[in-house]
Amino acid sequence: MIQSETLELLEWQRLCQHLATFAATKLGAIASRHLHPPATLAESLHLLAQTKEVYQLECRLTSGWTFEGIQDIGDALERAERQGILSGEDLLAIATTLFGVRRLRRLIDDQEDIPVLNQLVADIRTYPELEQEIHRCIDERGDVTDRASPKLADIRQHSKSLRDRIYQTLQNIVQRQGGALQQPLITQRGDRFVLPVKAPQKDTIPGIVHDASSTGATLYIEPHAIVGLGNQLKTYQRREQAEAEAVRRVLTEQVAAVKLDLEQVLAVATRLDLATAKARYSLWLQANPPRFIDPNQRESITLRQLRHPLLVWQHQHEEDAPVVPITIQIQPHIKVVAITGPNTGGKTVTLKTLGLAALMAKVGLFVPAKEPVELPWFEQILADIGDEQSLEQSLSTFSGHIRRISRILNELENCRDAPWRVSTDGEEDDLAQREPDTPHPTSALVLLDEIGAGTDPAEGSALAIALLNYLADHAQLTVATTHYGELKALKYQDERFENASVEFNDVTLSPTYRLLWGIPGRSNALTIAQRLGLKSDVVSLAQTLVGGSSEEVNQVISGLEAQRRDQETKAQEANQLLQQTERLHHEVSSKAKLLQERERELKLSQERAVQDAIAQAKAEIAQVIRKLQQGPQIAQNAQKATDALKEIEQRHIPKPPAKAKPAFQPQVGDRIRIPRLNQTAEVLTPADEDGELTVRFGLMKMTVSLADIESLEGEKAHIPVKSKPASTPAPAAASPPTPPIRTEKNTIDLRGSRIADAEIELEQAMSKAIASGVLWIIHGKGTGKLRAGVHEFLGRHPLVDRFELAEQAEGGSGVTVAYLK
Repeated sequence: MIQSETLELLEWQRLCQHLATFAATKLGAIASRHLHPPATLAESLHLLAQTKEVYQLECRLTSGWTFEGIQDIGDALERAERQGILSGEDLLAIATTLFGVRRLRRLIDDQEDIPVLNQLVADIRTYPELEQEIHRCIDERGDVTDRASPKLADIRQHSKSLRDRIYQTLQNIVQRQGGALQQPLITQRGDRFVLPVKAPQKDTIPGIVHDASSTGATLYIEPHAIVGLGNQLKTYQRREQAEAEAVRRVLTEQVAAVKLDLEQVLAVATRLDLATAKARYSLWLQANPPRFIDPNQRESITLRQLRHPLLVWQHQHEEDAPVVPITIQIQPHIKVVAITGPNTGGKTVTLKTLGLAALMAKVGLFVPAKEPVELPWFEQILADIGDEQSLEQSLSTFSGHIRRISRILNELENCRDAPWRVSTDGEEDDLAQREPDTPHPTSALVLLDEIGAGTDPAEGSALAIALLNYLADHAQLTVATTHYGELKALKYQDERFENASVEFNDVTLSPTYRLLWGIPGRSNALTIAQRLGLKSDVVSLAQTLVGGSSEEVNQVISGLEAQRRDQETKAQEANQLLQQTERLHHEVSSKAKLLQERERELKLSQERAVQDAIAQAKAEIAQVIRKLQQGPQIAQNAQKATDALKEIEQRHIPKPPAKAKPAFQPQVGDRIRIPRLNQTAEVLTPADEDGELTVRFGLMKMTVSLADIESLEGEKAHIPVKSKPASTPAPAAASPPTPPIRTEKNTIDLRGSRIADAEIELEQAMSKAIASGVLWIIHGKGTGKLRAGVHEFLGRHPLVDRFELAEQAEGGSGVTVAYLK
């Protein structure tokens, strides 16, 4: 009973209503509204794991996690088990539910890091064959299809023929007797086809009157000509209904045969939807997953920036005041926390926020607090909050509180006297074997509002002290609000007690709703009274009656609050300095990034300028070559063209000196490479004074120069320099190579030739063009076969270094330029 009262006092039902709005199915919403805390830690951990895994899926999947098609088929399954015939809509609901659950299971099976959900859907059977059979026999409107039964299809065919004959007959009557009709149309009354006939002309169309208009001016008559056809149609309709019912009966029997499995499918779908609602509600709250701590391991309760979930909802949906978060950090040795402070300061809200956080963690919900969220798993959450006054039961406020507190103490005693309970590691903790005289705190959270209120202050204070001492021995944690000053001193008498207070602004005379730890709240009644205009004589007399010791305590508390405010001010200043430092760091980083970007843009600009210069040089070279080709091909013009090309090269593309590869000295037996022959060979003799050596590749031996070979890694051979007389002038530096010039000697036209003939001509042309080092081959565009054959020949020829299609001005894809070794 006290547990139900606690849920009601904490407004747990309102939170469940909010949770239900995030459910996707009717059953999920019902389960959310009737959510009860589990009895064991293992259940809570399992529910929390489900929420975490669904939360991961919701964040990871952009689409696909949907409960579309899943419906409440529980009543249909019960009716099928009792041999009732299911309607087409019921059968369709079963089919869509099976498909929806199978889609969810397939999605879960595709994930590897969600073991709890995988285990949840591992044993369900979704019967795709039953789903397919239902869709074969029932259409999207819930009607039985023609393909469900050949007999049904035949009956419907006959019905259609009869209906067509009836329409044709009535249409003929409408055409012949149109003047007797109120409107030229065919309608129905019940399941009979009729015509709207004017009452005075009813004898014109003899038949059966089935209905009349409200004024009596129109009679709805079934002509005698179709009465027999209508009777036959009625017979076929009854046969159709009977055959459709037979189809649905067969499908119902198939459903009844697997009712237990379908109920399991429905239960799994409900659990998945409930876990999804928890995950979505937690995401909406911006909550974080809790971790259950073990009090025996001396771990502290940590709930930073904790917000009341119902107040968050109220702020979001009703545009109420923003929620002021509180921070709760309780050391493991603390058993009782006494919260003091003025009325309307937020003491009761603090109790409810802590109680709801503990309940949310137990049912697998995330807690609306910053990480880390660490709190114990409380076996019992018991509360006495609010006024228990009852005129019907002749209960005063004090009596109501005492009765509820008595039920709380009895519940604690029952839990302590239980023969065993499951500990955090799942093992039975046999309390019966412990010493009976030693108090063993129950894993319970007790929340008491205005403890000891409603009676004589002296007796109420004494009762409150005794009650809190008892709870310190028998409950894991007790949080109580009070106005009694005597309770503030318990902290200094017993290390298991702690003080907290709600902050009050003396200037604005309003609470800030902040929770302060370690400092008891001081009385503000006289200060508030004086600021509100109460006569100073009355306030002074009240201060005298309060006594000096009370005033000294208030002064000490005021000094502590001043120190705390000073520390907070310094902390804010330090935080501002840190933010300024971070901002400066960000600015410096941004400027460095901007400089890097500018440097990159500058490099790109330089590269574009170089490319433009190269393009301009190529255009000038092409112009020189065109002039040379258009004019008479004489040696003087060729020399002029060569000089012009050299001038262009020096002006636009000065070549940097090439990096020389490290030289090596070939030894006998080394493997070397001859680039101009594209061959590897073995060294047979060392190099002589002229720099020549004998090599062998395959069965052939030949003498090559050191300048013609390189190592397999591409290193050039070291060429010894011969000593020459001092009078011999040094040879002039070799001029950079000039662009090739197209002449008749290095140009061959193969257009119209076959590939075999073209290869012979190419061989001859190469021997003539070997001096110029380049050969222009005109093969034309055509089908491309000749070009392909030429390219294949050039690719395997040992004298060809490389080849490429000519520039557009030189013939484009109709001309190939081959560079010879």
